[in-house]
Amino acid sequence: MSLKRRDIDNIALLARLALTEEEIPVYIESLSRIMGLIGELDRADTSQIEPMAHPLPGQRQRLRADEVTESDHHQLYQAGAPQVEAGLYLVPRVLE
Repeated sequence: MSLKRRDIDNIALLARLALTEEEIPVYIESLSRIMGLIGELDRADTSQIEPMAHPLPGQRQRLRADEVTESDHHQLYQAGAPQVEAGLYLVPRVLE
């Protein structure tokens, strides 16, 4: 897959990057190569491959019981906050 200048401009806008004119061809080349590699991996036949639960053969991931081990301290933590309402921290608006 070959990316175009428009694609890089859109990606830079979304990522809030200020790219120079010299950087854009570098990004086009490197991101196109990455997308090409992803395309190759996507075309690989994995129908006969069994999903792994652990990267080492014959081993299993040890799991622990999902139990609460601490008590609720949110009121203690929020006691020092400048503004709290309904158990939530109130913060100043930074975006309009």
